[in-house]
Amino acid sequence: MTTARATALIADDEPLLREELAQMLAQAWPELEIVAQARNGREAVEQVEALRPAICFLDVHMPGVSGVDAARQIGGRAHVVFVTAFEQYALQAFEQGALDYLVKPVDAARLATTVARLQARLREAQPPSLTEDLLQQLAAQLKAGSAPAPLRWLRASTAGTVRLIHVDEIDFLRSDEKYTLVAWRGEDGKPAEALISVPLKTLVPQLDPAQFAQVHRSVVVNLRAISHVTRSENETAGVHLKGRKEVLPVSRSYLHLFRQM
Repeated sequence: MTTARATALIADDEPLLREELAQMLAQAWPELEIVAQARNGREAVEQVEALRPAICFLDVHMPGVSGVDAARQIGGRAHVVFVTAFEQYALQAFEQGALDYLVKPVDAARLATTVARLQARLREAQPPSLTEDLLQQLAAQLKAGSAPAPLRWLRASTAGTVRLIHVDEIDFLRSDEKYTLVAWRGEDGKPAEALISVPLKTLVPQLDPAQFAQVHRSVVVNLRAISHVTRSENETAGVHLKGRKEVLPVSRSYLHLFRQM
């Protein structure tokens, strides 16, 4: 139980990710009231001024006003938790600054740790700990690390368990409405599939471009998994995979990737 009223704002330019975090917080902290959701840093600052939430969950990379810029404008009016898709940022920038952070896709255990820390701060009426020097240091570290290390693992829930899938095992990724279908090779080498609640466009910039190529607006393929590519008369193509029956579409705008094949 906390003595201070537990209210929060979530800021992320991806509505599905905002909603996912809100649902996870509802489970991890039922007493927490999400008073607002913002699409960018500017909206986050406006909502903080209007609603005065005790906590702000800010995505680091938002168009326009970034999460770091928003935190600077929010100042000491709220406890800030940064949310980032790039684990390298968390390890290098956030831990060095002793800042609260969550890595996408948000892990329930990590969220529970963050919630416990926030509850303690509210219970003890601790003031927000962000300082201008700390934010300047964070901004500099993020700028220096603008080319993060490629994603190496994906988390997927299958049959009631959480599976860690190494990117080398992935054959392809395909956008599936609100989710991304991950097609990989299981421990027995047989094809396997799972849906994850991370949009494909969020995953694409985290993947190694030397290993993965987007061949269609809804499809990314592991180049190492390709058997051959067939060309069509209508200036499209199909990607055939090793040991799989699927033929992945290559749209006209991505056909140049295979001109030498």
